[in-house]
Amino acid sequence: MTGADAAPADRDPGLQPERTRLAWRRTTLSGTVVAVLAGKTALHDGATTVSVLAAALCCALWLAFLRIAHGRITTLAAAHRPRDLTPRHAAAAALCTLALAVCGAFLVR
Repeated sequence: MTGADAAPADRDPGLQPERTRLAWRRTTLSGTVVAVLAGKTALHDGATTVSVLAAALCCALWLAFLRIAHGRITTLAAAHRPRDLTPRHAAAAALCTLALAVCGAFLVR
């Protein structure tokens, strides 16, 4: 048995889900910062209806992403071999992230 043959058997299957959980947490934290800064920007220097609506949309998108991320983090933590992320959930998470970035950019303009 060579070193190359032994590598897969020595791999700790718990590392990948842990890295994935940490990535979901980092992305959630980034979204939180965007939502908070969007709210601050919308309410600072005279709030307009459009800026308040954009900030409210940012908060709604953040809550939607938070729900998806929390579900995925819980799944990764609970199962020894977690189930795959469904394309529907992956698309929803990507859409929330992209829309949150667009709303944040709109408010910062």
